[in-house]
Order: sequence, then C-alpha cells, then structure tokens
Amino acid sequence: MTKSFVIVNENFRYAARRCRFVLALVIPMVPEDLRYTKEHHWVRAENGTATVGITFHAQKELGDVVYVDLPKIGTILEQGRAMGSVESVKAVSDIFAPVSGEVIEVNPTLAKNPENLNVDPYGIAWLIKIKMSAPEQVAGLLSPGDYQAYVGAESKD
Repeated sequence: MTKSFVIVNENFRYAARRCRFVLALVIPMVPEDLRYTKEHHWVRAENGTATVGITFHAQKELGDVVYVDLPKIGTILEQGRAMGSVESVKAVSDIFAPVSGEVIEVNPTLAKNPENLNVDPYGIAWLIKIKMSAPEQVAGLLSPGDYQAYVGAESKD
C-alpha cells in the first residue's frame, strides 16, 4: 500500500513547487488507499468521515494555486454539487462534493497557503472533512486503478 507523507522542510516545499518532477518523485500520483472522482478529487473514508482533496493530476493541470474557496463548517453537501473552487494562475475550477454529508472541518492552512495544494495534495493540503450521510457512496467512486486508467485515457484525448 502506498502512503503519502508530509513534507516539512520549507526550502524543499519551494523547490518542489518550482520543480514538478521532484514532487512526482516524492508523492505518489495515485495513492492506493484513496477513492477518486472523474473531477479529480480524492476521498479518504474512515469511521464515517471523508477527508477530501484534489489529486496530483488536478494540481498539475491547474498550475500554481493562488486561492481556495471552501464551504464553511456546518454546510450540508450533496454528492456531485459544487462546494467551492480552486483558483490558479491559469484558471478557476469548481470543487464538487464527492460524497453527501455535513462539513465538520476545513483545512485552516489553505487560506494563507493555497500553494500547499501544489506541494502535497494528498497530505497537508486536504480540503475538508465531511461527516458522511451516505457512506455507501464511497463504494461508487473510482478505485485507484480505475482513476489511473481514466486519467490515462483523458490524456490521450
């Protein structure tokens, strides 16, 4: 099982942001312990709580992230509906709820450091935590292998 880890050295963070190939060597592009959406979000489900983030592929396509708009704690989300956005130097992309439920935590570091999404999208740059109202929705998300195939097919188009 592949696991990501937190990059704690500020100098390395800067270097990784500027040199995407370094980041690819450090952080797995598709960790095995997550589920994925076709909108390039990931979910880590544990004990009825879903931690949500954007994938390595998403941050790579966006480029340097400059702003993140996330829902407030207590917001009720419906699977597939927009819940926020990520703004980069290239574009603004909507973030869609991968599962239904109530937002119970928002990553406090992203308001001041949205660039963390480019540094560690599977670790320190998670977006929100959701108390799932329908945990069975996770089973309907893409497996790591299916997501990798989807990204590969999308790249060929």
